[in-house]
Amino acid sequence: MKNHKKLHIQTWGCQMNVYDSSRMSDVLTPLGYQACDNASDADMVILNTCHIREKAAEKIYSELGRLRKHKEALAQDGRHMVIAVAGCVAQAEGAEVRRRAPWVDMVFGPQAYHQLPDMVRAAARGAGVVETDFPSEPKFDALPKSGGQGPSAFLTVQEGCDKFCTFCVVPYTRGAEYSRPVADVIAEARDLAALGAREITLLGQNVNAYHGEAPDQTGSAWSLGRLIEGLTDVDGLARVRYTTSHPLDMDEELIAAHRDIDILMPYLHLPVQSGSDRILEAMNRRHRSGDYRRVVDILRKSRPDIALSGDFIVGFPGETDKDFEETLALVRAVNYASAYSFKYSPRPGTTAAGMDEHVPEEIKSERLATLQALLDEQQTAFNRQTINAEIDVLIERIGKRDGQMIGRSPYNQSVYIDGAIDAGFAIGDLAKVRVKSGHANSVAADPVNSAADAA
Repeated sequence: MKNHKKLHIQTWGCQMNVYDSSRMSDVLTPLGYQACDNASDADMVILNTCHIREKAAEKIYSELGRLRKHKEALAQDGRHMVIAVAGCVAQAEGAEVRRRAPWVDMVFGPQAYHQLPDMVRAAARGAGVVETDFPSEPKFDALPKSGGQGPSAFLTVQEGCDKFCTFCVVPYTRGAEYSRPVADVIAEARDLAALGAREITLLGQNVNAYHGEAPDQTGSAWSLGRLIEGLTDVDGLARVRYTTSHPLDMDEELIAAHRDIDILMPYLHLPVQSGSDRILEAMNRRHRSGDYRRVVDILRKSRPDIALSGDFIVGFPGETDKDFEETLALVRAVNYASAYSFKYSPRPGTTAAGMDEHVPEEIKSERLATLQALLDEQQTAFNRQTINAEIDVLIERIGKRDGQMIGRSPYNQSVYIDGAIDAGFAIGDLAKVRVKSGHANSVAADPVNSAADAA
């Protein structure tokens, strides 16, 4: 019997990192690695990192310090633990990770994990591996078939960014925009559906900038809207979502897809970052608040029930009280179903890091608290307005209460369903429920029918 080794991957950051971690596991499976839940049980630990949040690198080094102690303890028993740092911190820090933490065996960026078998072999020879080059051939061409992710799966269709927002490191850690060929995306979607995925979220740094090579290889490209239409032919696929979008790339075909394609869920994450045109210009966002509002108006005319989510940065260099009030005004005008908001923090190598007029930390904190209070109020109101509505929920996992299951609504709400197990529902089912209460971050519901009735 083959001696299996245990793999533990810790993932920080965006959904694309979650997808990348899943694919790393797929790449390592032929080498005998099986996933485990605890680093203490693992023969290999991979830290898949994100460089977006404040002090991200320091948090990784702190974790590496803890892993060093465990690695040394295992060595006393004759066991060797491989430690790897992957993702955007690895790409940005490169050899610095090995210099500060020489017990790390492998450091590799987001574009290099398809080379893991070679890196593992080099690490076994005692060679410290640093792989942060951008390969000439896309990594996707070398990846094995997906091992599956459950009823709700991620699928990367686009990577990289050409926008160069002044606060963002993504163009430097993920590279230039690249769109996977349509045929490859649809083939992976079929594989995921065959493994039980009922819902697929299409991922990209600027996913709605997707322009993948057409399956007939005529040289033409499909837009994201056309790709979603192509996914309607995938057997077993009931739902499609996509993230993250840029307001400038919301074209007519994609907006029409929200109106016309049933499997495309009525939810859109559309970051704006600020409601102030002066700050948007300083951020190099290339859109203005009026452009954003026009896109929202068109979307809501095409799909009146669409739930909108956004991203906001408060305290960007030079942001005044007036600029912040303009952000609050935009939030009130749009009325979000959910949103993410953060204090600005400088990223080394970005243009914004060298700007003058940095906002004091206490003012950032005050503004963030004010903004989050407004966003929380809107999210709670959105959840409560669904009370008494009958909706289809994709069951994703068992809840903590007896008989409870948890799923996701078409509007991306977490739905806690009491009595779901007694009703015969199972993970992966699309269950008809009636919402009975709405809360800040979720809604509660009861089954409308049993699974037998639904069948």
